[in-house]
Amino acid sequence: MARQAAKTGAGPTTIVAIEQHVPEDMRIISDDLAYRILPFGMRVYVSLMRFSSVRDRMIRATEKKVPGIWGGVLCRKRYIDDRVAEAAGGQTETVVNLGAGFDTRAYRLPALVEVPVWEVDQRENIDAKRLRLKTVFQEVPAHVTLVPIDFDREELGAVLASHGYAADTRTFFILEGVTQYLTEAGLQATFDLLAGAPAGSRVVFTYVRRDFIDGSVLHGLEYLYERMLLKDESWLFGMDPEEVADFLSEYGWRVLEHLGYEELAERYVKPTGRDLASMPIERIVHAEKL
Repeated sequence: MARQAAKTGAGPTTIVAIEQHVPEDMRIISDDLAYRILPFGMRVYVSLMRFSSVRDRMIRATEKKVPGIWGGVLCRKRYIDDRVAEAAGGQTETVVNLGAGFDTRAYRLPALVEVPVWEVDQRENIDAKRLRLKTVFQEVPAHVTLVPIDFDREELGAVLASHGYAADTRTFFILEGVTQYLTEAGLQATFDLLAGAPAGSRVVFTYVRRDFIDGSVLHGLEYLYERMLLKDESWLFGMDPEEVADFLSEYGWRVLEHLGYEELAERYVKPTGRDLASMPIERIVHAEKL
């Protein structure tokens, strides 16, 4: 996984934290922990966004550069929350969140209070999150295991096993904003692990369209392409939507839902009455192990 990926660990949670300044009946996602779990510098930034004039100006500027980024992050988090909460009602025995960053769902969703959760990420993100969790909760909550890993050099299954994860438990796997940072070999290695999961396990993952990664169609996101593909060289992998079902089938999984972000916006943005663009290059998949 590109080392640049570690630098993005707090970004999505920062967007969620800023969302908490929006009136409650207009929020896409509610998360009273997002602000508290962030590093100090990001908490200062989020505090400045409590002023609607400052917040609105910042969102407009962000959306001008990367149309759809704001609503896209909020919608995908809300969607994953909903799917995890449903599965935790008896379908899922454990949760493995790959590339967890500063995500908070393990600590705030009532459905996960007694569900063992493994949060996996690069060491610098894990170390920073551990510090914040100890500040907020005095210790890392007992149902959560933080797992540092070098995705480029360590084998995921072995690392998880060394931290107490049992591969024969029905697991809900989360890969949110992760797959584009993997090489094709890295993605295949991840799904080699998922192939061994017991029947009834679930996965939700996001992916970026291959035509954006290879530069053939930029979907109006020239700035993002220049930043992530040309400058940082941190986005490495994309998928064609029509190939997703066959890809999953090879590993013993079947698609339950495969959605574009305009469909997520219809579900989560429209009821708020807000005007937020959809992210055209990212899609989300919910699948079940057969």
